[in-house]
Parts: sequence; C-alpha cells; structure tokens
Amino acid sequence: MSTLVYEKHLDDIRVEFDALYTWDYERSRDGLNRLYEKAKRAQWNVSDDLDWSTPVDPWRLMALQAEETGVPAGFPGRALAEVPNSPVADWDEDRWIDFAVHSQCTSLSQFLHGEQGALLCASRLVEAVPWMEAKYYAATQVVDEARHVEAFHRYLDEKMPATYPINENLKTLLDDLLRDPQWDLVYLGMQVVVEGLALAAFGMMMGTTRDPLLRQMIRYVLADEARHVAFGILSLEEVYGDFSSTEFRERQEFAYEACRLMRRRTFNAELWPSFGVSNEEVEALLPPTRGQQAFQHLLFSKIVPNCKKLGLLDHRDGWLRERFGEMGILQYEHASTEVEELTIDSAIDPVEA
Repeated sequence: MSTLVYEKHLDDIRVEFDALYTWDYERSRDGLNRLYEKAKRAQWNVSDDLDWSTPVDPWRLMALQAEETGVPAGFPGRALAEVPNSPVADWDEDRWIDFAVHSQCTSLSQFLHGEQGALLCASRLVEAVPWMEAKYYAATQVVDEARHVEAFHRYLDEKMPATYPINENLKTLLDDLLRDPQWDLVYLGMQVVVEGLALAAFGMMMGTTRDPLLRQMIRYVLADEARHVAFGILSLEEVYGDFSSTEFRERQEFAYEACRLMRRRTFNAELWPSFGVSNEEVEALLPPTRGQQAFQHLLFSKIVPNCKKLGLLDHRDGWLRERFGEMGILQYEHASTEVEELTIDSAIDPVEA
C-alpha cells in the first residue's frame, strides 16, 4: 500500500460565480453533439476494464525501462549529475533507480491531484456554461474525471511506494481557475493548458513504461483527455469570435501565466528534499541542462498549437507569440492537433490514431 507523505486531507477555497439555467433545449452545435455522443459510448470502468491482479515491481520495471530505451534511470533529473559540484555526483545506479521510481510517484501524484482539480472545474462548467450541448458534455467530463481520480489513486495506493502532495504551482493554477468568475477562463486554463499538458505527459509515460497495467490505464485516460481538449477548443472558438482586443489580451496573459506555472511544476519540488537535495540547488543548477529543457518543452507540444488555433498566439501585436518565444516553446506552433480533430470528427479511437 502506498504511503501518504502528507497529512492535510481537506482544503477549502471560496468561489463565487453565476449558475445559469438555459431553457433552450435545442441542440444546434454539431461538433459538441458529436463529441457528447462519443463520450457516452466511450465510458469505461476502473474496476472491470483494468486487470488489477497484474503484479507491479516498480524498481524492476524502472531498471528494465532504462535498459530497453537506453534512457538512463532518473532522466531528466539525472542531468543534475552533469553540472560542476553536483550534489548527486556520488549516486550509484541503485540510487538513481530508486529516485526514478519516486519521480514516477510524484508524476502520478500530480496526475491524481490534477484530475481532482479537473473534476471540480468540469462540475463548475455544468453550472456556468450557457449552451445545453456544453452542459451535456461537461456532465460526461465530470464522470471521466471522477474515474481518473479513482484510477490514479488506486494505482498509487496498490502498486507504488508513495503518494506525494500537490505541487504548489499546480495548486495555484487550480485555485485561480475555480475562483475566476469568467467561465471561459476555466475552459482556457483547464481544457487547453492543463489537459493539453496532460496529453503530452500521458503520451510520454505510455510510451516508456514497461508496466502493462499502467500502459492500459493511460490509454483509457488519454482517450478521455483528448475529448476534453476538443471540448475546450470547440467552445472557445465560438466564444472568442466576439471578443474585444482588451478581452483577448486578458486571455493571452492568462494563458502565459498558466504555462509559466506549469513549467515550474516540472522541477519536482516535492521529491528532491526527500533525497537530500534542496530545491534551491535544483532550481539553480537543473534548468540550464539541455535534457531538462527538452523535457519541459515537449510538454507544451499540445498547448501552443491550440493557442494558435484559438487566435491567441498572434492577436494584435503577437504578445503571446513573443512570450512563448522567450519560453523556448514556439517551435510547437505547427505541431499536429490531429488527436483532438479525430476525437471530434470520426469514430476512430484517438489513442489508436
């Protein structure tokens, strides 16, 4: 059974926003209708559709992963060993494998906490969005997110050695999303930034893990997440068509701040102190390494092209384009959004595609 490495189990924030009835039950938004129908057909059950009897030895699997992929255990954090006067210079391979296991625990823990945040945000959208089609779909996302929380918690509890607390940067963004009275910012922050980041992170984990249970679980989650991103894009494309320049700039600034917070989340601040390394050392030494930068940048490969699709990247003076250029992630503006498009327009499973 996974060990909880934090004690505080309840947290509350004050939120205020308008809950909207809509007495127009006609469904005229074809994209959202198709997405809703697909979501109803694609429901899966954590208890029945995953084989929880699968034995999982995280340390053996991590060593096997490093051997088969050629990527050393502990990447990208292992790049810290390459810098002068490194605090981890004397770590042997067993230490790096243990670090890699706990690094996976921190990633899975942030997935777990992020999914609970998505659960609360999706439930807010049910109340706040003005279109019946969007209320229908948001209700299916609530079910999806509850299922994801259940799945990640069960995997951490039954198969991994520890569950870590929520990263403060992720918590800040989730709190901001829940507090903001403008429901389109919930779409932008959750459906585009957080869910887009999740698509990239889940895809990387599914491609590297040697655990068949985790791989299958992530395949199911990925299919759900692709629909969630598509839901955000479809909804915001309609809303943003009527926005003023001032409203657009506010959304550009919000998207940039959300990405900045999510980039800082990748430093694994919850993990390093338990291995005797201060977060100050990590922040001072790790960011300049090429491996760490490449890992961080890849995570934004879904966010940048979708910001471009929404018109945020180049609106007016291209303020967001300049900011993303400074972050070093602008090269992803032409990355494929095929997963989301397939989710909307066809019956192809987005994971298979």
